[in-house]
Amino acid sequence: MFRKRYYYLIQLQYLGFRYHGWQKQPNVNTLQRMVERTINYVLETKDFKVLAAGRTDAKVSANEAYVELFVDYNPLVLKDFFELFNQNLPQDIRGISIQETDEYFNIIQHPKIKEYIYLFSYGKKFHPFSAPFMYNVIGDLDIDSMMEAAKLFEGRHNFRSYCHRPNANTILHGEIIQCEIVKNDLYTANFFPDSSYLFRVKGEGFKRNQIRLMMGVLLDLGKGKVDINFIKKTLNPMEEEITLEHIVPGSGLILNTVKLKE
Repeated sequence: MFRKRYYYLIQLQYLGFRYHGWQKQPNVNTLQRMVERTINYVLETKDFKVLAAGRTDAKVSANEAYVELFVDYNPLVLKDFFELFNQNLPQDIRGISIQETDEYFNIIQHPKIKEYIYLFSYGKKFHPFSAPFMYNVIGDLDIDSMMEAAKLFEGRHNFRSYCHRPNANTILHGEIIQCEIVKNDLYTANFFPDSSYLFRVKGEGFKRNQIRLMMGVLLDLGKGKVDINFIKKTLNPMEEEITLEHIVPGSGLILNTVKLKE
């Protein structure tokens, strides 16, 4: 039988706390595994393929993520499929929208701007219910210095120090459009600390663990373990190569928005 392929773009939200990241892996629960299992159940066929706009790490959440769905032989009835898809997804994954695309669209190669945020608080220990959403530092932080240093990441840099275990083919240069630390009024809950902060980073693409390494060095600055000149040196690794080790937990990181370019 001649195979005809149909193309769809699905927007998702998910809480990543109980998953080992997006990418399917043996013997662990991942987001890709649950999404594909749900599609298989709804369509009653394995004649499909799913590609993600980006592969989030373990415990990382997404307010706005995109996957491309390729279905062979029979087109979807969008309303019916999407309703059943949402009904059968786990409660910590939700479909937001679906639309038909074509063979010329590729979610991986399509240019896009991603905005990540990392939620954190400091002072006394927070309520345990906050743990899936933010990182807590017990003690003081110099937030003003952290806010100043965050702006250093804006622009084009060699991010060798902010790429975990790069290989020979890793592209180390990249551009950050926006980088800041501000008070968190974006995500709230009555069990969150009275005061919390978010680290916002926006750009076209990021290296492995880049944002979690950036957050780590900013927290080290806030604790007085490094100074602002050290952060400047990490952004000029041709002068002195610095390997950073402080990777903050994934549970504070959220893929907040993905803007697809025309």
